Amino acid sequence: MAADQPTEDRPPRVAPPVSPAGDAFWQASRERRLVLPWCTDCGQPHWYPRGFCPSCLSEEIEWRAAAGAGTVHAVSVQPKPNHPGLADRVPYAVLLVDLVEGVRMMLQCSSAPDPWAIAVGDPVRIGWEPLPDGRHLPTAEVG
Repeated sequence: MAADQPTEDRPPRVAPPVSPAGDAFWQASRERRLVLPWCTDCGQPHWYPRGFCPSCLSEEIEWRAAAGAGTVHAVSVQPKPNHPGLADRVPYAVLLVDLVEGVRMMLQCSSAPDPWAIAVGDPVRIGWEPLPDGRHLPTAEVG
C-alpha cells in the first residue's frame, strides 16, 4: 500500500493549513511546482510564506519558480512517529535543506531506505507527497 493512503488503522497525514500569504505556494503544489516568495524591492527570496520580506520589511512579494534542488544542512532521524499517520514510516528523517536559491526548508525525507545514512552535504531534490485535498506536500529526495 502507498504511504500516502490512509487505512482503517492509520489515520491520514494531517494536511497543513492554508494562509493568505501561502496560498500561491499551495496552488503551485497542486501541479507539483515549487515556488518561493521573492521580495521585489530587495531581490531576496525567503521561506516561509508571509506578507512581508524578512530582510527589508517590504510588502512587495512575488512568487517565482524554484529549481527544487539543494543540499542537506542538518538531519534528524525520528525513531518514533510524531503523528499516528506516520507510524508505518519509522524510522524517518527530517531534514533542513539549503535550496540553491538561498533559503532553507524543513522537509521529511521520502527516498532514503536507510535514514541513518543521510549526511550533511548530501544532494537533495524536491519530491511531492499527495494530500487528500489535491495539494502536495514537498518532501526531500536524497541522492
